[in-house]
Amino acid sequence: MLRALVGRDWFPRLELRCRTERFGSDYGGWDVAVSELGKDSVVYSFGIGEDVTFDVALIARFGLTVHAFDPTPRSLRWVEQQRLPPQFVLHDFGLADRDGTLSFYPPENAAHVSHTILDRAATRARAINAPMRRLDSIMRELGHQRVDLLKLDIEGAEYGVIEDLERCDRRPGQILVEFHHRFPGVGIAKTKAAHAAMRRMGYRVFAVSRSGAEYGFLLDAASA
Repeated sequence: MLRALVGRDWFPRLELRCRTERFGSDYGGWDVAVSELGKDSVVYSFGIGEDVTFDVALIARFGLTVHAFDPTPRSLRWVEQQRLPPQFVLHDFGLADRDGTLSFYPPENAAHVSHTILDRAATRARAINAPMRRLDSIMRELGHQRVDLLKLDIEGAEYGVIEDLERCDRRPGQILVEFHHRFPGVGIAKTKAAHAAMRRMGYRVFAVSRSGAEYGFLLDAASA
């Protein structure tokens, strides 16, 4: 909060009140607008890492199918070693604002798993090539006309994805997103701009994590 007071961080206010439940571990959990979900809901979960407690909890609660996406080799190997329900469907590519193969930079700490498409000078020599696709391309490939819940834990790629979302006519019912304005070279101005774009598309904030990094957006019919 002190960082926010001096303009180095940001905690947006809640704009919608709805019934929420938290799913997943302390590390990998998210607040969800539960009244918007059911057995037939389409869920896209981008960014798996080594924690699928959120996805598994959603499956257990609603009986729905989670389409999970992560091109990180270590994450893919980890998922293959787990015993997961059949409703957990893994795809070995990631999400970006364009289709193609992009450079994917590993974390500086080898104990961590999350890669990013944002340039990391310290790990540039260890970058890998990863297949990435736009949301519109993925939905067409999987034959989905809608997405009811879109989770974005994509290490800085969320800014381009939100810009791309505004350019097309895809409007997931709710979007859970972790913003990475604390990454070097990003800054809170990008998160504020992304929030403004979400509002223009008719989304309103229904949840903000204690850390101020994870937001829940719900499509507000009155505002769309």
